[in-house]
Amino acid sequence: MSAFTETALIKKLAELNSSQQSIQTLSLWLIHHRKHSATIVKTWQRELESVPEPKKLTFMYLANDVIQNSKKKGPEYGREYSNVLGKVFAHIGEKCSSDKLLGSLGRILNIWLERGVYDAKAINEYRARLHRESGSSKNGNKSHDAEAGERDKDHSSSAGAGGGGGGGSSGSRSEKSERREKRKHEERHSKSKKPRHHHQSSSAPAPAEEPAVEPENGHTPPYLPLGEPPEPEELIKALTSIENSASSDAEVRERIAKLPQEISEISCISKLEDKDKAKALATQVNEAVDLLNEYNSRLAAEMEERTKLAAMLRDFQAEQKELLAQAETRLDEHKKKLAKMLGLQKEIHDHLSNLPDLTQLPDVTGGLAPLPSAGDLFNALH
Repeated sequence: MSAFTETALIKKLAELNSSQQSIQTLSLWLIHHRKHSATIVKTWQRELESVPEPKKLTFMYLANDVIQNSKKKGPEYGREYSNVLGKVFAHIGEKCSSDKLLGSLGRILNIWLERGVYDAKAINEYRARLHRESGSSKNGNKSHDAEAGERDKDHSSSAGAGGGGGGGSSGSRSEKSERREKRKHEERHSKSKKPRHHHQSSSAPAPAEEPAVEPENGHTPPYLPLGEPPEPEELIKALTSIENSASSDAEVRERIAKLPQEISEISCISKLEDKDKAKALATQVNEAVDLLNEYNSRLAAEMEERTKLAAMLRDFQAEQKELLAQAETRLDEHKKKLAKMLGLQKEIHDHLSNLPDLTQLPDVTGGLAPLPSAGDLFNALH
């Protein structure tokens, strides 16, 4: 990847848009340069405060993707972002009034809380800063506070997680406490009803899901990050384990194929002539049931593993495509530089070929005595 400079980062942030490719490409670049995380986060905060309101949400999607997908590499970004997120949410709450923006940020906070990205105390602080400042920017009217609370409830319901509104600066402490307790109750109630999602891989965290956003002006919604790309070793291990799966167990499949027909045909029961044969058939049926139950369980586990493997392959492929796109971009840049250098080299060669050869010049002295040296001139003056 290209080397890190603050100038390069500012340029990339200026070119950032809400598309998947734009956010994921910059996120990978930032994670790659995580040793500069302190400078990156400070620059991100400074640029976020100067961009228009719609782009602030894109900046927050980028931060969410970096925070969640960098956890496996190290805690640098989670720690650095925790130092500025309070100020960032306060800034957005004070300067922005878009219901869409505030609702989307509320759902991001819900996701961070559910996945343990930050603890409940920090999330509550971010939420309070966001909505307290937004309440004051709306002249502190209590009706606006109530609308914010209702709006956050609607957003929470649509995202499958509770929480959202925070009281305005003009509301009394008792009213704020009541609203806070009500939101906590709704969060617990909604979480108890929310279905659990399958993880994409045994070692990778669930994908950094983002709030669903409706397309605007014909454009696609903001980027919904995939799961964290697996390391090649993890992928190789998962592929190897599939080779020894139930569906490839020839021995068990042969045993199932050789099971007698009598154990699956009800009509054979009427042909039994004595009790001993009935007991023998019952034993065979029980053994076959145990064999099939065990094999079915192995097949179910294999299906789950294959689902996880498919997700790992998808994420790995997405990462490789992004890296390939970056490599192709760098290759084009270097080809252009090479073309310029070759052109310059030709110009220099042409220029040199047009210069006169000093060794071929005629002798202009004509046998005259050489000019006096500086020492001779100095002595002549004295």
